[in-house]
Amino acid sequence: MRDREPAPQDAERRLSTKEAAELLGVKPETVYAYVSRGQLSSRRVSGGRGSTFDAAEVEALARRNRRESVGTSGSGGELSVRTRLTLIESDRYFFRGVDAVELATRHTYEEVAEWLWTGRMLPGSTFTAPSASVAVARRAVDALPEHAAPADLLRVATIAAATADPLRFDLSEAAVLGTARTLIPTLVAALPPAGHRRRDEGPLAHRLWSRLSVHKDPDEASLRALDAALALLVDHDLAASTLAVRVAASARAHAYAAVSAGLGVIEGPLHGAASGLAHRLLQDVLDQGDAAPVIADELRAGRRIPGLGHRLYPGEDPRARALFALLEQIPRAEPALLAARDIVETTARHAPLHANVDLALAVLTASCGMAPSAGETIFAVARTAGWIAHALEEYGERPLRMRPSGLYAGPKPPQPLPE
Repeated sequence: MRDREPAPQDAERRLSTKEAAELLGVKPETVYAYVSRGQLSSRRVSGGRGSTFDAAEVEALARRNRRESVGTSGSGGELSVRTRLTLIESDRYFFRGVDAVELATRHTYEEVAEWLWTGRMLPGSTFTAPSASVAVARRAVDALPEHAAPADLLRVATIAAATADPLRFDLSEAAVLGTARTLIPTLVAALPPAGHRRRDEGPLAHRLWSRLSVHKDPDEASLRALDAALALLVDHDLAASTLAVRVAASARAHAYAAVSAGLGVIEGPLHGAASGLAHRLLQDVLDQGDAAPVIADELRAGRRIPGLGHRLYPGEDPRARALFALLEQIPRAEPALLAARDIVETTARHAPLHANVDLALAVLTASCGMAPSAGETIFAVARTAGWIAHALEEYGERPLRMRPSGLYAGPKPPQPLPE
């Protein structure tokens, strides 16, 4: 028997914009973006205002997106995700194609964040926290024990701020950008002061300084170094915390929840908390006046030397290089800079490791009257902007695409019921 020939309606099955968007797992406006890029063709509805799309063409694009969006790289089967935000190559990194170090040293943190979110440079950008959001976040943070870690404070402040925002479930780009511009200053405003009055006006770095440093009146070079540190740390491709944020956004968690997911990951000693370990190491070297016995003690205890080496940079971390250059303009940072150089040179006798941004952050925090945990706070506040940029990208992708398959390695079923 011959196969049935497809009926004309089968061969020309058309989908509405809503149906095409659902099949592709994107918003309706993204469907039209595919049309503008030549990835889909459309046909105007006769006598109507909408468009229709060839079902087979839409299904083929959906299959292609599934193959390309989450796959494996050529290096060991690691997860890879398409992104237009950050590129890391040849000991340099770029935000939307622009050298990230140049951006961070020529623009403020707020301006770099806006560039990462929108691809537009908005000189003079400032972030303002709504009073209602600040009030509820401060109450939540003030209720925590004194020994709460920076990630604890920021995570609680994020959750509290979410409860004060009835529009948090709006995942449109405009709404998420609005959340970003108010959440970041709310996090800073919720932090307790570092021994003197909070500063709640001016650039974000100035406000953050009053939460981190016991030095009440910072010089301009110190403030510039802190601002540049924030801008340098805005994003760094798919770090562990950023991947957590994208997983949350893939499940269509709102921006506050996605940021909270990122904050839950950075507490690890191999991620956001690494600068605190480098700060303590640096302080030990400053106290003893020599890196050799300190390094020896670390190695004898079987610990890796914090602040050295980075898997993505064979040479020196460009973020460290840029931050060290700014710290050299601060006279009181000289002892910490010399101690950091001693750490690198001492370790280099046995392993060719370069300084990474955690060691540079340690020099900043140790020389500017900040606690060892201050680097983690700087990292988390800075990276919140990058997390929201990644969440925005993920909201434009197919929902729940960040769902790898497990490779079961347990007992072969069926097994008897346990007694």
